[in-house]
Amino acid sequence: MKKLFFVSALSLFGCAAFAQDAAVNKALVDGFRKDKEKSDKDATDPKASAKAAFWLERAKLYENIALQGSEVDSSAAKTALEAYKKVVELDVTKKGEPGKSSKEASNVLAGGEGTQLFNAFVKQGAEKYQAKNLAGALEMFEAAQGINQKDTLASLYGGIAAQQLDKKDVAKSSFEKYTANGGKDPSVFYGLAQLYRSENNFDKAIETLNKGLVQSPGNKDLKAEVVNILLASGKEDQAIKELEALAAADPKNTQNVVNLAILYDNMYRTATDKVKQLSAKAGAGANAAGAAEKNLAAEKDKIAVYDGEVKRISALIKKQPKNADLKRQLADVTAKKKESTEAIAKLEGEVKAAQEASKGQDVAGAQKELAEAKAKQKEASDKAIENYKKALEIDATNYDALYNLGVFYFNEAVQLKGEVDNMNMTEYQQRGKEVEGRVCGKFKKAKPYFEKAIQAKDEAEAKDNLTNLNGVLEQFAAKGVACIEE
Repeated sequence: MKKLFFVSALSLFGCAAFAQDAAVNKALVDGFRKDKEKSDKDATDPKASAKAAFWLERAKLYENIALQGSEVDSSAAKTALEAYKKVVELDVTKKGEPGKSSKEASNVLAGGEGTQLFNAFVKQGAEKYQAKNLAGALEMFEAAQGINQKDTLASLYGGIAAQQLDKKDVAKSSFEKYTANGGKDPSVFYGLAQLYRSENNFDKAIETLNKGLVQSPGNKDLKAEVVNILLASGKEDQAIKELEALAAADPKNTQNVVNLAILYDNMYRTATDKVKQLSAKAGAGANAAGAAEKNLAAEKDKIAVYDGEVKRISALIKKQPKNADLKRQLADVTAKKKESTEAIAKLEGEVKAAQEASKGQDVAGAQKELAEAKAKQKEASDKAIENYKKALEIDATNYDALYNLGVFYFNEAVQLKGEVDNMNMTEYQQRGKEVEGRVCGKFKKAKPYFEKAIQAKDEAEAKDNLTNLNGVLEQFAAKGVACIEE
């Protein structure tokens, strides 16, 4: 980010616009000191200080000190300003109209053409800034802005000083004046947007950046910050549109494509969470009934198994009527069958209750919402993979694209494994092995991306993930699961 982007700008400013040679003529400075002492003494003289001519002369003296001899008085511009105001106050005709001196002073105070008071304030403000007197510098720059309302120089430097002092409101006001008066420096628009962003005023931040883009249409920093602020404000869809435009305008810029993939990746994760939430919500009614029915079916499957065991053990007992172990086995199986029979009765009640609860729900509406979330989930998944791979076409060694794509496939495998974990005995017997094969396939698909990521950049996170992944694949191999890559 560019939090302190203004500092170098002001230090470069120096006093180039107003500076003389390295050493100001000593005689001139001595003259300023002498004239200043006399003017300061006369300012306390009631007779001299009652004349507008005195104040006009004093104003011009201090203005020249500010422009040519700041070592005599580092705040001479302020004294000049007050003296010019005094001229306007005193030089009034009998008709109540401004006199000649008053008109001249008013022209200076308004920053009229050819006048120098504005420059005097800017120069002494810059000197104070370079001496690290930020408060003094800000005072000077604000006074300069008051003299010339249409200038961009004092508003720029006033904003810089205010920002350094963490006076955000003053900084915003100064930078707004800069932009309103036609200032074009993109870093100012960027910095002003950051000030608004820090207040969560995202709309104003975006508006500021767009104004900057009018002045600098091709500026990549401003365009990228629009995306960042849209994301910070929760406008993910709009951020994606902006970033897609950036990627289209600069198709060889790998970072734009990677960032776009990451946005879609984030959208996929958000959509996945939404699918889980909606599934859980639906599970309170119709899906709860389905879950209860599955549990009931599983218990009934157990009864069939127990009946088979009872039949088998009973046949053995007929042949070995004195075998105590067989009698114990029969007793255990009979007890377990009784437990399952009692569980079945309980589950039948849960099924009935869940079915009744589902009647009061908008099943169709819930299913529609869930279908929409799943569609968004799939679209985001496809777009994320597409853009990660597009980034790798541009730069096959891009670490972020390699690592994130590996993580993407790894997480997909974990989610799919959740299906296997939630299967009952019957479901697992029907399709458990096939799904496990697909789970293994997705884990295997992630492996080359982690390996290439490590080759591109020796990072611990990629190494740790690859170690975990290899351990998972070894477990599948030990179980004899054939990996099915899709």
